[in-house]
Amino acid sequence: MPRRTKMAGASGFTLLEMMLALGILSMVLAMLAESFNVVSHGKIHAEARIDAAQAGRTILWQMGQEICGAVRAIPNTPNAQPNMLLVGAGHMHSGSAIDSLTISTFGAGHHRSVFGFGTEELVTYSPQPNPNHRGWYLLTRTQQSGLVPPQGGMTPTSVVLADNLLALHIRYFDGQIWNESWNSQDTANSIALPAAISIDVEMASAVGPPMEMSTQITVPMSLQFQAR
Repeated sequence: MPRRTKMAGASGFTLLEMMLALGILSMVLAMLAESFNVVSHGKIHAEARIDAAQAGRTILWQMGQEICGAVRAIPNTPNAQPNMLLVGAGHMHSGSAIDSLTISTFGAGHHRSVFGFGTEELVTYSPQPNPNHRGWYLLTRTQQSGLVPPQGGMTPTSVVLADNLLALHIRYFDGQIWNESWNSQDTANSIALPAAISIDVEMASAVGPPMEMSTQITVPMSLQFQAR
């Protein structure tokens, strides 16, 4: 029998082919990882912006409801005449407006009556520096009864509405000009309540530029009492 001198060649990949395949696979995986990273950062960015916008809109809505419900404040001293209570103080810090507001309202956001208006409440909005983030403020809201003073010297509990406030600018329209502050207890003021109030808020976002929102509220009780 003639001896076979050649053996059939075994099928497979050469070292060069395997190196090329691994290089192409590495490039594809790198592009996929970069795409996933972009999508992930975009999702985080969008959620942070949505959270900041939602917090700002909620603050404007709640303040607007309580301003619309502004009422006569019943004094704690006997034989005293009731008066409107709306005190807004303008403050500036590092070039930004950080204002506060105290108002007597029937439209308080908590403990609302089941039928119609609830009891009269004194609501205060006050920004405080955020101890955990320089340049940010905590917007606190305090609510107490406008008819019954706190018992035993107890102070009302403050609720933090937002911890990323950058600016809160409140202006008061007296029918002719916009004012930076308001005091309904000022005897020099001919009207107790402004005709309208403008509120501008600036909220910090975890990513991206700050978000600015604004609203303007007409004060119904002011128009009623001015018409008399």
